[in-house]
Amino acid sequence: MRLRRLLLYTLASIFILLVLGGAFFYILFTKDLPTVEALEEYRPNLITKVYARNGEVIGEFYVERRIVVSLQRMPEHLIQAFLAAEDAKFFEHKGIDYLSIIRAFYKNLSAGKIVQGGSTITQQVAKSFFLTPERRLSRKIREAILAYRIEKRLSKKDILYLYLNQIYFGNGAYGVQAAAETYFGKDVSELSIAESALLAGLPKAPSRYSPYHNPELAKARQEFVLTRMVEERFITRKQAEDALNENIILKPKKLRTLWVGPYFTEHVRRYIEEKYGDTLLYKGGLHIYTTMDVELQKAANEAVSYGLRAYDKRRGYRGPVMTLDSPEDIEAFIREAERRLLKRPIEVGGIYQGVITSLDSKRRVINVAIGNRRGIIRYPDFAWARLYNPTGEPDGGSVVDPLKLFSPGDVIQVKVKYLPEPTPPVEGVEEAEGSGGEVKQEPVVLRLEQEPLAEAALLAMEPETGFVRAMVGGSSFAKTQFNRAIQAKRQPGSAFKPIIYAAALDAGYTPATIVVDSPIVFEETTVQHTAAADSVEEEPVKWEWKPRNFEEKFHGPTTVREALTKSRNVVTIKILRDIGVRRAISYARKLGIESPLANDLSLALGSSAVTLLEMTRAYATLGNLGLRPEPVFITKVLDRFGNVLEENAPSAEAVLTPQTAYIMTNLLQGVVENGTGWRARALKRPVAGKTGTTNNLNDAWFIGFVPRLAAGVWVGYDNEQPLGKNETGSRAAAPIWVRFMKKALDGVPPENFPIPDGVEFAKVDPKTGLLANPSTENAVFEVFKVGTTPVKVSPRKNLPHGDKNFFLIDAGEIPPAEEPVGIEDSSPVEEPQPATTLPEAF
Repeated sequence: MRLRRLLLYTLASIFILLVLGGAFFYILFTKDLPTVEALEEYRPNLITKVYARNGEVIGEFYVERRIVVSLQRMPEHLIQAFLAAEDAKFFEHKGIDYLSIIRAFYKNLSAGKIVQGGSTITQQVAKSFFLTPERRLSRKIREAILAYRIEKRLSKKDILYLYLNQIYFGNGAYGVQAAAETYFGKDVSELSIAESALLAGLPKAPSRYSPYHNPELAKARQEFVLTRMVEERFITRKQAEDALNENIILKPKKLRTLWVGPYFTEHVRRYIEEKYGDTLLYKGGLHIYTTMDVELQKAANEAVSYGLRAYDKRRGYRGPVMTLDSPEDIEAFIREAERRLLKRPIEVGGIYQGVITSLDSKRRVINVAIGNRRGIIRYPDFAWARLYNPTGEPDGGSVVDPLKLFSPGDVIQVKVKYLPEPTPPVEGVEEAEGSGGEVKQEPVVLRLEQEPLAEAALLAMEPETGFVRAMVGGSSFAKTQFNRAIQAKRQPGSAFKPIIYAAALDAGYTPATIVVDSPIVFEETTVQHTAAADSVEEEPVKWEWKPRNFEEKFHGPTTVREALTKSRNVVTIKILRDIGVRRAISYARKLGIESPLANDLSLALGSSAVTLLEMTRAYATLGNLGLRPEPVFITKVLDRFGNVLEENAPSAEAVLTPQTAYIMTNLLQGVVENGTGWRARALKRPVAGKTGTTNNLNDAWFIGFVPRLAAGVWVGYDNEQPLGKNETGSRAAAPIWVRFMKKALDGVPPENFPIPDGVEFAKVDPKTGLLANPSTENAVFEVFKVGTTPVKVSPRKNLPHGDKNFFLIDAGEIPPAEEPVGIEDSSPVEEPQPATTLPEAF
């Protein structure tokens, strides 16, 4: 009896200890376990997408590339493939498959290592959402507890939905939709049984079974999944055999517009990250709608690339990228190039690195290998290299025989001009020994290129809306992410003059006002402190500023129109002195210039650094009849649920009268028709614009507009070195602007600038600015604000005297507030070319 009682006490004690121990370990393993309620509001990391104006995707930001789709969108055989591969008893167990655990334990014990897991799909959901992937017993216990709780909380379909959208498939793809796009370029609903089986085999070990890296292992894993699908009676053996024999084509989905404008997209990214934070940007699945026009952006990319390469060729050939000294090195280079070509095949217009294999001096041809493809460069396509300039200095070259610059083994940059189609062997014609009857390939026709050292930027916007349609911030986003269209401040040179003239028009000037273009000298005495042996002495120092025109000539009485058309520095300085620097700065602010401005007469010559965005906006304001648009890059931002986070509508503020803005537009048309902006005549439509070049030719600008589109271009070096002789705004920047505008306006009919009420036209004598008389030579129609048209007729001898509308402003000696920076006129007047054809230099 006592023995029985002792046994009962012992068993009770053991039971209590087991219960207490179980409770202790349960509490230990569950005390910091997360709650599963969060799964009911599934919020995975999603892709943030950036869209162009037409809805095309131009950018993606993410930590995990995931696109969530419903179970209804997934084909049944896809779900069955995952069940067969991962958890065939999914709809029968309560989160834990004990038989699978025992089976896996036995196999692992037999192998002496972990070769198989027993996790159910529910356990994998628990691990993916709440736990780390470490292989420890404690983690498996916690995983099982969570799986049980998940099964109690969610339906089987909900768990499948979470699983198939959450798991990783390799190559950056999370979830079945992203995987379908990454491997097959398809929507998940379009997947075949063969493709579904391949995807179902990936989660076990995405890198190991990747069809891109290990196609044999991927095929074997696919066969295993198909076999399991047959065993579970999801498909027939015939369907499995057909799927196994199906020729699967790996074709990742490529968005033709993705990163078409990297500087634009990066500007959007920085804005979103600053305003909403990096978590929402990279994980929140935002939808960001922008103002970018894809076709205009492509035109901008091409124009900047073309213009920079054309400039670079004018400055001379710097030599090969590198030289390979041995046949082994050449062969290794060719093999590596061929490997790259598998991802990016040769195409017309593409730029590649090739190695020179031989030179044909007699035919003056360079033979080049691009991977295994043979190419040739004929003399006209490398003749520009006769100016050899290995120094990198813009004016440091010398003329040589270009063929002497090249040697076999030189690696050079080439552009594909013509890509011939492969020529099949002719039947019945014996092939040359060793040819093996292979398809013959004619050589690719190439052009010698080299990577530009200078930089450029382009920005285009709609004057009416402020919508920025295209933006290029540099020569290569891969090389530098610094956005020179927005972040760089450079001196605009004479491109700033229209702001001075706009202020003058509201201060009593007209396009016919006469200003004398004559020498002017500013002198000022300052005190310089010098340290003597035992004292500090004050020594007066005199300085003088003699502003001059670019061509270093003076032209006497000059109308305002001619002064702007020919970009006369001295006249602009005299006008600024007359209207006052403060007034000019005030007008710059009205037109959207926010950068600091010099409070002296050097402002007339563009001495103050500004951004391309500011200058383009100022010109857009003139083209918008005085309404200053607010630049807009983003029209709307939506969260993952479609809620609007922000919406930006067009807005504009009236800062100039329509009459002043139109007259300035008309004056800038004159710059294109008769002055430094003559290259823009190639558009064969009304164009208004202005060139600009800074002192020592460090910066070249062209900013202009047509009805409904304004654009600005800047060219220069980041270290502000000279661009080289004759590289003015007209030569370095204007061709880029014209090339962009020609493509942007292709198919758009020409349109005149709208004429507002309150202006009138009169025929005037350009020598006097007075009304023309019957004998006036070269009389022109001029535009005036109503009430400012001259009332007197020009004397027959063209002697201007005593008219109230005739301004004769001569030189004075009023020193500026501060020493001005000597800025040369930006744009020499080059000989205009016929408007029907592009100039040869272009």
